[in-house]
Amino acid sequence: MLSERVNRIEKSATLRISDLANQLKRSGKDVISFSVGEPDFATPQHIMDAAKKALDEGKTHYTPSAGIPELREAIANKFKENGISASADDVIVTLGAKQAIFEAALSILNEGDEAILFDPAWVSYESCVKFAGARPVWVRTDEKRGFIPNDFLEFITDKTKLIILNTPGNPTGAVFDENTLKMIADIAKDYNIFVLSDEVYEKIIYEGTHLSIASFNGMHERTITVNGFSKAYAMTGWRLGYATAPPEILDAMLKIQQHSTSCATSFAQYGAVAALTGAQDCIAGMVSEFRARRDLMVNGLKSMGFECARPRGAFYVFVNVGQYGDGMCVAERLLNEAYVAVTPGGAFGPSGANYVRISYATSQARISEGLERIKNILVR
Repeated sequence: MLSERVNRIEKSATLRISDLANQLKRSGKDVISFSVGEPDFATPQHIMDAAKKALDEGKTHYTPSAGIPELREAIANKFKENGISASADDVIVTLGAKQAIFEAALSILNEGDEAILFDPAWVSYESCVKFAGARPVWVRTDEKRGFIPNDFLEFITDKTKLIILNTPGNPTGAVFDENTLKMIADIAKDYNIFVLSDEVYEKIIYEGTHLSIASFNGMHERTITVNGFSKAYAMTGWRLGYATAPPEILDAMLKIQQHSTSCATSFAQYGAVAALTGAQDCIAGMVSEFRARRDLMVNGLKSMGFECARPRGAFYVFVNVGQYGDGMCVAERLLNEAYVAVTPGGAFGPSGANYVRISYATSQARISEGLERIKNILVR
């Protein structure tokens, strides 16, 4: 009954755990959610005010498929800050960064192509690659190196078409340094491979400096850079992402968008203009709080005997729970016995089977309570 392309992909493990947690909440249980990557902060007021103003002015109709000119211009200026040369015509606005990634995969990959994924990697990369008919090739990273990839030439074949990177990364919080990005760029150039760089956590960084691989020499013409508003501005429900890419790829992404979603939500785009052009101090406040939460979470886990790399960005900890069972068993046990929701690590790649991802995008009080519950169930 179903198409082969749909049967290639699995349901999102992140959303599955979230759904189970919500069922428990509806039954009256006090569930602490460490499973979903969603900041608990309110969208900054000046952004909401801009969207409300757009509504009041009747800006509720279709926009150009690529986005309103004002927003595309603001995004182009944002890319220039990252060393990426772009004009408004080089930008597409999408319904979330996930939509941009999906469109890019469908635009680049053919049946039988291969795409490099650094294991562990965000759950939807694999599904996007498979949906396009290509094969994900997992390149394992070492926790002792902070989940930073090393030389991966042995995984390159004549079918390799795309390398997907995510820095700062989900689920590990890894931040790729200049040498790592240069290594990836050199391989991409030497073997004529495209790079999809997901930079949605760019602003949430604690140690190191964010670098865009498209700014490296010779990479502009082979890189699709994806970003969005969900994480940095606490705008998850607004569903707004954006990308820049070589003209042929951008045109292909736009074609897919025209025949699927048409355009991003009109009044939300005006809020996004305010996000990029308005005061940015709201980000600093959120990042400061995330840093405090990270330290609370990591220190608490280490006090229980867990070994885990301290994230340098994003808001996740990838924790080896193998001493208590595989990640799925531990996640189900914590949810059913402690009412703590975490995500099984196997959803993020083959090497994550004995891990769970813990999101600290919740208050310090809830983190402390959640840690105590985990301790009582697993460590006692």
